[in-house]
This record gives sequence, C-alpha cells and structure tokens, in this order.
Amino acid sequence: MNEKIKLLKNNIASKLVGKEEQTEYMIIALLAGGHVLIEDMPGVGKTLLSRTLADSLSCTSARIQFTPDTLPSDVTGASVFDAKDSVFKFIKGPVINQIVLADELNRTSPKTQSALL
Repeated sequence: MNEKIKLLKNNIASKLVGKEEQTEYMIIALLAGGHVLIEDMPGVGKTLLSRTLADSLSCTSARIQFTPDTLPSDVTGASVFDAKDSVFKFIKGPVINQIVLADELNRTSPKTQSALL
C-alpha cells in the first residue's frame, strides 16, 4: 500500500475508532473519483469521518442536513441582491466544497435531490 494512503488512514484512525472499513471505502472512492453511501445508525461518526478525511487532505467540506423543506438553492447557493452596492452577490451553497456529506437525502423533494447532480 502506498505510504501516503497509510498516513491518511492512520490520521483518520487517530481521531475515529472503529470505522476502518468505511475509511477504506472513502479513500477508494476518493482515488476513483466516485461517491460513497454510508448507511449507519445516528450518532456513530459519519459526519466526523467525512470532516476528518477533509481535514487530513486540507480540503473544504460541508454537511447538508436534508429536510422536507430544503430548497435547491439551499444546496447550490443563490444570488442575493445587495442594496448597499446595488449588485447581486452569489452566496455559495454547501455543494461548492471538495467533500460534501449529504445527510438524510431521502427526506427531501426530488427537485432538491436533483440539485446535487
């Protein structure tokens, strides 16, 4: 195994215990340019795992908590009018990060789910 991958796994393991399999899948997906679906009980470290991976790689990260009232602009961001400067300013949404955790995606509307695509 590559030395850098070992260092990454060890760094994550130093902050999170018992998630070796999920860590390995996340690293594989990262190297392959893919995505990971982690299904687990609430409160067992999924958010910490994604943030630790991002911190270990010096990447930006965000978590989106999906609810039935989440709008597509809550995911992608929106242009907001700044009356002071009389211009529209784009406020970035959480999807504009290098690592994004989409939590409870099934709770929101199909239109909002498609905003991730």
